[in-house]
Amino acid sequence: MKENILEILKNLNFTEYEAKAYLALLEESPLTGYAVAKNSGVPRSKIYEVLDSLVTRGDILVSPGNTQQYTPIPAKELIRTRRIKAEENFQLAEESLKNFSNSAKNRENIWNITGRNEILDKVKECILLAKHRILIEVWKEEFKEFESELRKAADKGVLITIIAYGEIESDFGNIYLHDMNSEITDEYGGRWIVFSADNSEVVAGIVSLDKDSRAAWTMHQGLVMPITEVIIHDLYILEIMKEHRELLEESFGKNLINLRKKFSLYPDLKKHYM
Repeated sequence: MKENILEILKNLNFTEYEAKAYLALLEESPLTGYAVAKNSGVPRSKIYEVLDSLVTRGDILVSPGNTQQYTPIPAKELIRTRRIKAEENFQLAEESLKNFSNSAKNRENIWNITGRNEILDKVKECILLAKHRILIEVWKEEFKEFESELRKAADKGVLITIIAYGEIESDFGNIYLHDMNSEITDEYGGRWIVFSADNSEVVAGIVSLDKDSRAAWTMHQGLVMPITEVIIHDLYILEIMKEHRELLEESFGKNLINLRKKFSLYPDLKKHYM
């Protein structure tokens, strides 16, 4: 019978020595450490280490004073606390595995977002979750919609870099003014947003069609990497233009018009993505 109880206690996260010491105290208490070792068969060299472990876990109590004595918590109380702890662990495991599953799913999927407000809401959500860096290409019309979220991110230490189409003024982040705002808007027939956070998720799409605006959000690295690098390469171009505009326009025309013509499918430069 006693051997069966020892095995049951082991299933409740007791070591063999802890189980023997606890059972000895259930049979007779309070006891000194020496007496617990004698009654339980736990080696004297190990008994105080075992008793300290049981005290720390709350399975037994120790009296103050020079000659310490030990008392077990009642068996019903032991079972109750173990049951509560087990339920807490199950709930934690359930939530953790659920979140892990959702995260893994998100990393593989591409989510379609319809509607300007819905797209901007998703960007706001991503901004507030960012921990290290935000890269964003945005028109001034959309920037004002989530300026406060960007400010909160900046206050947390997130590095923010903005490629701005139109005059955007801000006392946080690094702003690169894209001075071909009107030409780009005309060529593409609207405004877009390209957003990258922490090299781990992106939102990209057209935002000037009101309810018919379309964007994609994804954590799929097959898209996160190239979309993030597109923003970075635009930053390269803006830096190069700032330092060598005269030379580049001499080779490629005002605002690099010759390059835009070279790589357009249509003579009118319209992109015809709509």
